[in-house]
Amino acid sequence: MSSAGPDPERSPDGYSSGDQARTDGSTGRATMRDVAALAGVSLKTVSRVVNREPNVSAPIVAKVTRAVERLNYRHNVGASNLRSRRTGVIGALLQDVSNSFSAGLLRALEDVARQRRHVVLTASLDEEVERERQLVGDLVGRRVDGLILMPATRDHSYLAPDLRAGLRVVFVDREPHGIVTDSVLVDNVTGAFDATRHLLGQGHRRILHLGDLDTIETAHQRQLGYEAALRAAGMRLDPDLVVTGQRTSEMGEEALLRVFDSPSPPTAVFASRNTVAIGAARALRRLGLSHQIALVGFDDFPLADLLEPGLTVVRQDVGLIGRMAADILYARIDGDTSPAERHLVPPKLVLRGSGEIPPRA
Repeated sequence: MSSAGPDPERSPDGYSSGDQARTDGSTGRATMRDVAALAGVSLKTVSRVVNREPNVSAPIVAKVTRAVERLNYRHNVGASNLRSRRTGVIGALLQDVSNSFSAGLLRALEDVARQRRHVVLTASLDEEVERERQLVGDLVGRRVDGLILMPATRDHSYLAPDLRAGLRVVFVDREPHGIVTDSVLVDNVTGAFDATRHLLGQGHRRILHLGDLDTIETAHQRQLGYEAALRAAGMRLDPDLVVTGQRTSEMGEEALLRVFDSPSPPTAVFASRNTVAIGAARALRRLGLSHQIALVGFDDFPLADLLEPGLTVVRQDVGLIGRMAADILYARIDGDTSPAERHLVPPKLVLRGSGEIPPRA
């Protein structure tokens, strides 16, 4: 968004733009009048629909909704107030704010925002595509000064109208696709490669990869790192040692128990998400194998060093990632127009004992 100044055209009801081709063929931000013209209804009818007032027929609601979506119209809940374009608010849409990675990232963002006397509006996306698009629309409608996004989608071209209209966006953890904007990422491939190579270095040849959904970009990159380490060691990939789709610690625990019920169980485990690593540690404890099966996790979490043995992890510098993302976002808000950049943060392998267990004789 631009610096202080009056808001663009808005209706008397306090609505202003989306940012898509208008009904007159121009490329300015769509107004409620554009929605009314496209839907063939009155301005008041559009106002009633977007305000979710009762007693509007379902066909009219559907007609207005189609026009809103076609024009990518954004409802500005604060547009009726005469104020500057700066709100002192940024948005942060992360995958799961209860997860230690997202929580640590959010805290770093908040620390930077507080120095500027700004606040952060945040929400969890939970890998839900429609939830992402809806929440982005809600935050844009509230005129956030910028947005930190850990996306659930793989196509981010829907953000192009908002970027053209001045929204500043910085991606974290996952790369933007279909648009050009700043990003702060972790080198997931290298981190997973190092974890797997470490287990290979202890003498392990049957290493289980226990991962998240392979449709998630970061999970896919970590699997690529695991596979690359095996190839570098001259080993073939065993499909039976790749178990993905594990979203929770409970799922990770049950998956590992199933694997160890097989005739040829692994001698080591690479769990490529912190919650999955927790589940794997629980399963090994249930089996009485905590000191016999090597385990390396990706992502650190509180008390990981207090497990017995302590959990060896690939640690991401969450604080650095959050500070970098916030600093980049505020530089853009303050007027930085230099080309967008991709910032890659290297992770670090932290040895604590669980990843240093040799194979059983």
